[in-house]
Amino acid sequence: MSVYKIIELVGTSPVSWEDAAKQAIEKADQTLRGLRIAEIIKLDMKLEDGKLVAYRARVAVSFKYE
Repeated sequence: MSVYKIIELVGTSPVSWEDAAKQAIEKADQTLRGLRIAEIIKLDMKLEDGKLVAYRARVAVSFKYE
């Protein structure tokens, strides 16, 4: 039997939503062990003066409790 913790992260990228999600997972992988599942919860964009400056991906990430 296993127990998992789920956290939400927000990744950003000037390139794409896919890259924003990738940034969140890569950063989480540096500090968390046992990442299992990542689910994109929400996609949005940051605007400045009516122009797109960043893609944002909110990602739920689960990892196993040891």
